Amino acid sequence: MDARTMQGIGVSDGIRIGPAFLYRPHGETAARTAGQPGPGEETPRLGEEEAARETKRLEAARDASVAAYDALIERAKLTVGEQQAAILVGQQRLLTDKAFYPPIAKLVAEERLPAEAAVRQVVEQVAGKFERLASDYMRERAADIRDIGGRLLGELTGEGAGQLASLTEQVILIADDLAPSDTVQLDKNVVLAFVTRKGGKTSHTAILSRSLGIAAVVGAGNALDEIQDGDLLIVDGAAGVCHVRPDEATVAEYRTRMEEEARRLEQLAAFREAPAASRDGKRIEVAVNIGTVKEAEAAADSGAEGVGLYRTEFLFMHSDHLPTEEEQADAYTQVAELWGGRPVIIRTLDIGGDKALPYLPLAKEENPFLGYRAIRIGLDRPELLRTQLRAILRASAHGKLRVMFPMISSLSEWRRAKAMLEEAKAELDREGVAFDRGIEAGIMVEIPAAAMQADSFAREVDFFSIGTNDLVQYTLAVDRMNEQIAHLYDYFHPAVLLLIRRVIVAAHRAGKWTGMCGGMAGDPLAAPLLLGFGLDEWSMDVSSINRIKETVSRLDSAECTALADRLLEEATPEDVRRELKAYVDGL
Repeated sequence: MDARTMQGIGVSDGIRIGPAFLYRPHGETAARTAGQPGPGEETPRLGEEEAARETKRLEAARDASVAAYDALIERAKLTVGEQQAAILVGQQRLLTDKAFYPPIAKLVAEERLPAEAAVRQVVEQVAGKFERLASDYMRERAADIRDIGGRLLGELTGEGAGQLASLTEQVILIADDLAPSDTVQLDKNVVLAFVTRKGGKTSHTAILSRSLGIAAVVGAGNALDEIQDGDLLIVDGAAGVCHVRPDEATVAEYRTRMEEEARRLEQLAAFREAPAASRDGKRIEVAVNIGTVKEAEAAADSGAEGVGLYRTEFLFMHSDHLPTEEEQADAYTQVAELWGGRPVIIRTLDIGGDKALPYLPLAKEENPFLGYRAIRIGLDRPELLRTQLRAILRASAHGKLRVMFPMISSLSEWRRAKAMLEEAKAELDREGVAFDRGIEAGIMVEIPAAAMQADSFAREVDFFSIGTNDLVQYTLAVDRMNEQIAHLYDYFHPAVLLLIRRVIVAAHRAGKWTGMCGGMAGDPLAAPLLLGFGLDEWSMDVSSINRIKETVSRLDSAECTALADRLLEEATPEDVRRELKAYVDGL
């Protein structure tokens, strides 16, 4: 057959060459047909005794599925970290959720449907609701629902789930879709890459592929039908391309690119222990974003000089109850001790929006990202914030901790939050509990109102940390999870740049410092701009640290300052991006 090239969506970088393996989960055929009537037939109703037996069989399948998730979650914690393992924790909870499992059990017990038929019916109903939502991010949660349903059906048919973990030969995986519970079983030494018919940038499978370091292309569509088992493939995860049965010249070209990629990674590794400094000696602080104690442990030897963002909500999301003061203090103390004298910025609880706690139900909102979330919840439910602040203060006796309040939009919110911090200090003082009396407190600048009032805030806060992910979406009125308008989401938009510089200038004028913990901080293309603006602390994912250090080492701070001033005069984000690329390519 002729060679061909297919285009999908690149979600995890890397170039890989290998044979195709067409993956169909074990039991998929049986799961699709079990409990279904033939053409023109209705699903047969069971007798009373049969329905009772089906109920027990369904319960056994649910219990086996919960146990299977226990094993998958532990594997995920070891391979991709606790933050990403939370994806599977959420799926496991759905197995006992009142909106998912009870309707299945009711269909078996009252409608007397076979268990398989009841599972299929509820899975399609729930998944269908997600697929009808406007947000691409929410639509892709339908895949999670079908993943759970597939696991239940696999247990009911006795064929279990796909055994991807048992693969021993190097392959490139081809599938209609990969569920999160499939993806965490992948060994990157065996599964070189994967290409799927379905999927998007915000799918959980895409997120996990990046965490695992497996090159991936999703959303390739029906072009996958032309691939046969054993076909030679080339996958370019950055470009979102899959070459099928390539000729020798194409294979040779990509082998050369793979060698260049390997050399590049080796060169970057040399920057792990190096300080972050421009070629004219301008120092910046490179920090890391974490979500759990295990991530703090893994990142402690990454070359980061501190933690610029500790997302404490993951401690809450991994628990089935509100973590007590003791539990929180223990977690924060572990992180403080792991990082020794290096600074750790702890962000207070940021839930709401797309993050929910099952044991802390929140009312449904039309616009949750503009609603009841983050500091708004903390100030409205002061017992939550007070407990967390006491725990952070207690842990501050064991390291260099800082407190950061998220979603601040006004000075009155900041003052109320700061007052609660002072009250917590006074309480601990009366109780004779040790804490860092000079602990710094700052705000996350992610709402344009805070950026516009940066001069006023700078007189009162100890530091700023710019959260570009939300700042961009609030400034440009763009839902960053909606792929229909994703092209409008751009942190190089001149309006966003003006706000960023405004915050940094205000801080420096008041003798304070500014960090950045959004995705822009880890983008090498943005490095000349941020260095030119005078950004003090850059916090990012572990995987970006060496790249940023290497990029900054090639920059001249005076040149970057002049470049940044010039770029603020540009009219469009495309103009800014083009000039930055030309500058970086010319280094």
